[in-house]
Amino acid sequence: MKIGFIGLGIMGGSMAANLGKAGHAVQSFDLNGKGSCKSAREASDGAEVVFTSLPGPAEVESVAKDISAPVWFDLSTNSPKRIRALHQSLKGTQLLDAPVSGGPTGAKSGKLAIWVGGDRATYDKYLPVLRAIGDQPYYVGAIGAGTVAKLVHNCATFTVQAALAEVFTLGVKAGVDSASLFRAVRQGASGRRRTFDRLPDHFLIGAYDPPEFTTRLAHKDVSLAVELAHEVGVPMEIGEIALRELGEAMKRGWSERDCRVPMTLQEERAGVSVKVSESAMRDAMKE
Repeated sequence: MKIGFIGLGIMGGSMAANLGKAGHAVQSFDLNGKGSCKSAREASDGAEVVFTSLPGPAEVESVAKDISAPVWFDLSTNSPKRIRALHQSLKGTQLLDAPVSGGPTGAKSGKLAIWVGGDRATYDKYLPVLRAIGDQPYYVGAIGAGTVAKLVHNCATFTVQAALAEVFTLGVKAGVDSASLFRAVRQGASGRRRTFDRLPDHFLIGAYDPPEFTTRLAHKDVSLAVELAHEVGVPMEIGEIALRELGEAMKRGWSERDCRVPMTLQEERAGVSVKVSESAMRDAMKE
């Protein structure tokens, strides 16, 4: 297949190379002038499908006028609002958002998640091509859905990263060396499971009774951790937020409900329910 590829940075260069290794004829261009073509328009000319892997929304929009292929997958991390607007404005080109996750190592090895939003039939048709880029392509939903999934994933990643930095500084300043602390926490309940795999047990199915671990005990434990932080002089901004949430749950009379029930406070604030049926959750876990 003749494929246009625009954006040959640390991620795009490897993804374009993997398409070539899969036997496709790749017409490539980078905004800094690299590639087999002299322009984005030349990279798109005659291609059945075009992929873009660019720094952000502005760069994606800057090449939109040059895309002449019937199908365009944007692998960039974009804005859902702007990708939907761009989708509406295009004539003769089917745009799908398809941000990736796996980093430079995954881009080289082909071990990437590709979260796709857009026309389902187009996704199905080009699934073999997507598999040449990443081993886990997944159709999320309508245009913009893939980008929403990517932003949720990355925001969660960096929020957890900030929380881990906070608690590890607490542990080390309280007298435990980093390696020993790391080995210890990996053996705990959270350490033994992938971050998102704990969500289906309670939050996503809305099951907080009977408790696996009560809100009362969670409030006690976080109170003790924050108390320790004050004693040793470690700021705990994220820990304080967690304590406030648990405290509000206690005020609501939820002390003997599962410690995940404070998560419903955010549902109230956001005005949305995330609850899904247990059968739907089982199906999602199989994937």
